[in-house]
Amino acid sequence: GLQHRGAGPGGRGQANLKPDRPGFRDARGTKGKKATGDGPGDVEQKKFDATGYDSDLVDSLERDIVSRNPNVHWYGSIHTHSYMLLLHFGVLMVGPPGTGKTMLAKAVATECGTTFFNVSSSTLTSKYRGESEKLVRLLFEMARFYAPTTIFIDEIDSICGRRGTSDEHEASRRVKSELLVQMDGVGGALENDDPSKMVMVLAATNFPWDIDEALRRRLEKRIYIPLPTAVGRVELLKINLREVEVAADVDLDLIAEKIEGYSGADITNVCRDASMMAMRRRIQGLSPEEIRALSKDELQMPVTMEDFTLTLKKISKSVSAADLEKYEAWMAEFGSV
Repeated sequence: GLQHRGAGPGGRGQANLKPDRPGFRDARGTKGKKATGDGPGDVEQKKFDATGYDSDLVDSLERDIVSRNPNVHWYGSIHTHSYMLLLHFGVLMVGPPGTGKTMLAKAVATECGTTFFNVSSSTLTSKYRGESEKLVRLLFEMARFYAPTTIFIDEIDSICGRRGTSDEHEASRRVKSELLVQMDGVGGALENDDPSKMVMVLAATNFPWDIDEALRRRLEKRIYIPLPTAVGRVELLKINLREVEVAADVDLDLIAEKIEGYSGADITNVCRDASMMAMRRRIQGLSPEEIRALSKDELQMPVTMEDFTLTLKKISKSVSAADLEKYEAWMAEFGSV
């Protein structure tokens, strides 16, 4: 599959992310290995005791959230500030869509050897009154059990928007209140307890101006994940084209110059569309039977500079200059480095 390379935390460089390196880490953050003495098999994972809790809720969270193997890695040397993030209990990643915030969260969890809890608004939603708050509390109980843990809340503005607005539902307010209460004790360990018991909340949002002020205070480290730089755009092109035959006339530096302002997701779309251009030319005017009769080699034609030129006329950047100004203004007021 395609590998994504988004901006690094704090915008200090490109985060080189590699999602397919073999190996895994267990719930305690140590490398998994074969058990010895008791026959073949991996090291036994410790399991959360559901006694005293609704077993259906526990099963739901185990199934939908707990990931002991995000398996996304930094390319090359590991960036020190990925570990520095774990010195904070609450971290908020802010930036336009498609810059790799979710991938960065998985890389931090993988490289730091923590259990990864991937949370969305649907995970914490229930039709039964009072059950959503119980899910939030249970989530943090399980996170403390599996510590060290990273709880990643994507699109956190959808879960914890501003309280007190006219269109706010009472059930939604209760969920927000429980989330804020749990985050106050997010460390999960006593003062003299083992630091490995720590739980970090890592959140991402495209709309930082919509999140609740009390949540913003708890997410003490607020980092801007910007659009890729010129160097980053070249690397993104290389990553997305690594399994595609590229013609000799393709100038990646020139293409990177033309796609200034494009997000990582936009660049992936550009590469995908350009790589399909040759195939479209080859099958143009053919009947379905003739297309099916074509061999794989006949369809695998190199992508040319002309293909990119045509693609860029069709695919525009998805983030406007006005949007970028809004992010920069918010970061100037509330950001932290």
